[in-house]
Amino acid sequence: MILLSFVTSILLCSQICATTTHEPTIRVARYKQDKRCAISYTFDDGMKEHYTLVLPELEKHGFKGTFWICGGFIENNEGGWLTWSQVKEMADKGHEMSNHSWSHPNLTKLDREQLIREMEKNDSILLEKTGLLPRTFCYPYNAYNEEVLRVASAHRVGTRTQEYGIGTASTPEKLDQWIEDLLSSGGWGVAMIHGITEGYDAFAVPAVLWEHFDKVKAQEEHIWVGTFREVSAYTEAQKQIRLQITETDHSWTVLPELLLDKELFNEPLTLVVEKQGREISGVRQDAKNLPVYESADKIIFEFDPYGGEIQIELAPVYIP
Repeated sequence: MILLSFVTSILLCSQICATTTHEPTIRVARYKQDKRCAISYTFDDGMKEHYTLVLPELEKHGFKGTFWICGGFIENNEGGWLTWSQVKEMADKGHEMSNHSWSHPNLTKLDREQLIREMEKNDSILLEKTGLLPRTFCYPYNAYNEEVLRVASAHRVGTRTQEYGIGTASTPEKLDQWIEDLLSSGGWGVAMIHGITEGYDAFAVPAVLWEHFDKVKAQEEHIWVGTFREVSAYTEAQKQIRLQITETDHSWTVLPELLLDKELFNEPLTLVVEKQGREISGVRQDAKNLPVYESADKIIFEFDPYGGEIQIELAPVYIP
């Protein structure tokens, strides 16, 4: 009887503590929270309407926008431009106030010294006025060549080289189709917007933009609305990161490796773990519990790509 009891206990332990026989399916999501597509709303030139009209709508919808600022235009009340206090307030609310050059020249027509001065002077004033150094760049007139691209990209996470114009010619039907195309393709849509009620490419009916915001908000389960800096940093890190995965009978250990500049590419990434019939009892990184979003077949959570090992604790497997 004693021998039988001992053998039975060994069998029971082997059933409870059995090592999984399949490789875990773990990946870094293409977009934050494993959403299907991304949109960045970017507003060119620093117009006053971006504060009086756009800012309240973005805040109402819980969106953060990117505003491309030309320092030489700010405080020019005759032209309807922002003030520095408005720029600072928008930055404090989490919107990206970034570099569109100092005076909005065609950068391809400048020599290297002029080119650098246009960029660095604007970086400096934005840092002074907001406390944040711009990490992205938008080309005036969308004009750039190899040299301009190289200079503008230094010490930044990205520059705007593709855009979808929204303005005078926009209709609800066209904007609806844009959303559908992004959801279908899994793309990143970068909206380029100038005037709202006046100025370059202003809307015939500004309500078209606010109604578009409503429709995107209604699909926020599938659409990530992030600033240009956020999406640039995330997508580049997602492409570059490597994961080393170790499996035991009670946990999966994930060691992320990212060789990008930590000061620039510091956006948290989303890890997706297919449960494969296992129950997850907890996730930790750097001795801290990470919030987990769980569905029937997977869990997702945000992690620090430079934060070291991630421990995914598994509940024991009981085999009847």
